[in-house]
Amino acid sequence: MKGLRWIATGLLLSSSIIACKEEKKDEKPATPAKGGGQLQAEAFIVRTTSLSENLEVPGTILPYEQTEIRPEISGRVVQLNINEGGFVQKGSLLVKLFDGDLQAQLKKLQVQLQIAEKTAERYKALLKINGVSQQEYDLSELDASNLRADIDLVKVNIAKTEIRAPFNGRMGLRQISLGAYITPTTLISTISQVGQLKMEFSVPEKYSDEMRKGRSVKFTVAGTDQSFGASILATESVIESNTRTLKVRTVINGSHALLVPGAFAKVALQLGENDQALIIPTQAVIPQARNKRVILYRNGVADFQEVRTGIRDSSYVQITEGLKKGDTVVTTALLSIREGSKIKLSKVQ
Repeated sequence: MKGLRWIATGLLLSSSIIACKEEKKDEKPATPAKGGGQLQAEAFIVRTTSLSENLEVPGTILPYEQTEIRPEISGRVVQLNINEGGFVQKGSLLVKLFDGDLQAQLKKLQVQLQIAEKTAERYKALLKINGVSQQEYDLSELDASNLRADIDLVKVNIAKTEIRAPFNGRMGLRQISLGAYITPTTLISTISQVGQLKMEFSVPEKYSDEMRKGRSVKFTVAGTDQSFGASILATESVIESNTRTLKVRTVINGSHALLVPGAFAKVALQLGENDQALIIPTQAVIPQARNKRVILYRNGVADFQEVRTGIRDSSYVQITEGLKKGDTVVTTALLSIREGSKIKLSKVQ
């Protein structure tokens, strides 16, 4: 009985499998509808126009020259002429250190020099009558020469006790007081040349060729809507490896009371200006893994075309390769369109 049941069950399964296979043979494989129904989209006719890429980068305003005031030698401050925030002329005495010991040493050497010079004169007269040898006369001259050199050295050290302004500029805050003992590591103050200002900013490396000396740039600062001008002075010799940017240094045109060293600036650059740029709307470009494509409208059918882009602004992008003037480029429904799809244009710009 059990054997008969197993045989019956096997016959039922076999008949079911055969029936399924016959049904699958009767079914026809589904084929994707090529083209399908017409899709509505908007388009843009490729044209030429003047186009430039507007780039805004942060910048920093700097004094034309700036340096720290430090002493060359150690000493006690006996005179302090630093007016914080005031302007000074080049060569003005800022700090005087105690030099009494050096002055005394100078007087001593000067007296010794007078005696040495008189001795050398007497030896010169005696040499003419063979009263002394040539060697004795030479030694007297050597003593006088050594004393002159020592005097020059002391005068140099005395000059180091006077710290003077290296150029015309504005003094910063002083870090010492009268009577302080300072060393070459002591920061006295800073001086900045603010009659002329500089500005520094960085641009992406792809624009490095356009940062030529003399090029004009515009910038603004916080607190005013006024626009200021500057000219490129120089660029860094290498591109920063971490940020892939090039540092640019400019000279600000004229003198402005609103500009303060250290202030933040917004630099507006117009790069890659082209009067005959072939343009399409930015949204018409479809980025791919290795290239960029657009959809051309040709006789009611979508045709994908690989392109190369150039400069761009907020609305349009330049096409350097792949299109020509007068081509019609689809700008909407890009994700729904496939190669060969039929398209109906609802609007053409």
